[in-house]
Amino acid sequence: MTDPVLGDLAPEQVRVRFPPSPTGFIHVGNVRSALFNWAFARHYGGTLVLRIEDTDLARNTDEGYASILDSLRWLGIGWDEGPEVGGPYAPYRQSERFGIYADVAARLREGGKAYDCYCTTEEVDARRKAAGSKIQGYDGHCRELSDAQRDAFLAEGRRPTLRLRMPDAPITFDDLVRGEITFLPEHVPDFALLRANGDPLYTLVNPVDDALMGITHVLRGEDLLSSTPRQIALYEALQDLGVGNGAPRFGHLPIVMGEGNKRLSKRDKGSGLSEYVERGFLPEGLLNYLALLGWGIAADRDVFTMEEMVEAFDIRRVNPNPARFDLKKLEAINTAHMRRLSVEDITHRAIPFLKAAGVVSDPVSDADAQLLELAMPLVAERINTLSEAPAMLGFLFVDEAAFTRDPADAEKLLNDDGRAVVARGLARLEYLEEWSAAAIQETLQSELVDGMGLKPRVAFGPIRVAVTGRRVSPPLFESMELLGRERSLSRLRSVLV
Repeated sequence: MTDPVLGDLAPEQVRVRFPPSPTGFIHVGNVRSALFNWAFARHYGGTLVLRIEDTDLARNTDEGYASILDSLRWLGIGWDEGPEVGGPYAPYRQSERFGIYADVAARLREGGKAYDCYCTTEEVDARRKAAGSKIQGYDGHCRELSDAQRDAFLAEGRRPTLRLRMPDAPITFDDLVRGEITFLPEHVPDFALLRANGDPLYTLVNPVDDALMGITHVLRGEDLLSSTPRQIALYEALQDLGVGNGAPRFGHLPIVMGEGNKRLSKRDKGSGLSEYVERGFLPEGLLNYLALLGWGIAADRDVFTMEEMVEAFDIRRVNPNPARFDLKKLEAINTAHMRRLSVEDITHRAIPFLKAAGVVSDPVSDADAQLLELAMPLVAERINTLSEAPAMLGFLFVDEAAFTRDPADAEKLLNDDGRAVVARGLARLEYLEEWSAAAIQETLQSELVDGMGLKPRVAFGPIRVAVTGRRVSPPLFESMELLGRERSLSRLRSVLV
């Protein structure tokens, strides 16, 4: 029995591609597409090809190209063929393949699969209006030009585009996500493959590269579904010319929706990958959440590793309905992955954020490293992103002259009542012989909770802001032990000045 996904292929023959454009920074929609292709390839033991769509020379940037590679490395999505890796079908940047496209275009023209078109957009629009047609697209006017007509157009100085000769029959294919889909010929007119200056268009280069690189499956966003029948026709035309083996299997992934029931745009806040990198999200947390935008490992389970996703991934279980991007759920998934990390791992990952904030030295000094080893266990279970570490730990590392308190927290908790609490606590702590978390807790409990009859929150809140500068901090008594007697007492005294 033929496999519904693989057909007659062996699993290891699976070849998929991720083809980003270096015209800007990668966004979460790109990441979701890369993730599904990566999981599909890894599930079958196949090949993931990274191919850079940089034929738009005016919009490409070196920063965009570097961002693609850096982003995939940060995510842990490795490619088997492509830039910096190589492979049998190099080069993998389309800007370096223009000669290949020119050759294939010439073969399509010579083989009668494509023809030169001299029409302007205005002429096509005028003919459609005159005919009263509501069908958009080209009307095939130049399909059967005589030599005299061509010569007349050329004498006018017109430069032709190259159009594919679309079949007159419906195009039907079995989408791996959406099932059987049919496009009628009147809705898929002949389309351009080259610009008038001869430069190749997206409509040509992607199918040509898929054919030459042996791509077997194309998993991409639903927004590209309308272009699929055109590409299928081109794959078949190429196969007739001895290029490739026909159309790959397609699977169109659900649209990712943002606010207001609109497709999440790369211009929308929260769509850029860099935002999550800067905020200290974990790559495994982000990938786990993006996997849920169309797929799930089980009905009663949202948190899983990428290894588990690879093992369970089935493209046929992708939900075709639009998926809504929910920042709160992403934060919850990321927190779940934070809790899975060891303290040592969190420390290692948080160090770049601590360096960037100036909390620890760069390189990390021995003294900072020792203090960080003691302090990180206090916050590892309290931070939800790595970028929260500097604010939580900064009070331990800052020079006393540079120590500050959050103004809003100080105004709320270090008022007259709060300072009275600090004064009572300070009076007892100054005579404390053993400066340990247990001794500090016992002393403040006895004086403020038992002695003054205060609730713990009211009793310890002013002490916390006085010593750490914030209402939210690591455990108070352990923090004071790490801070040391003199620095702790000095900060308490400074509140009363």
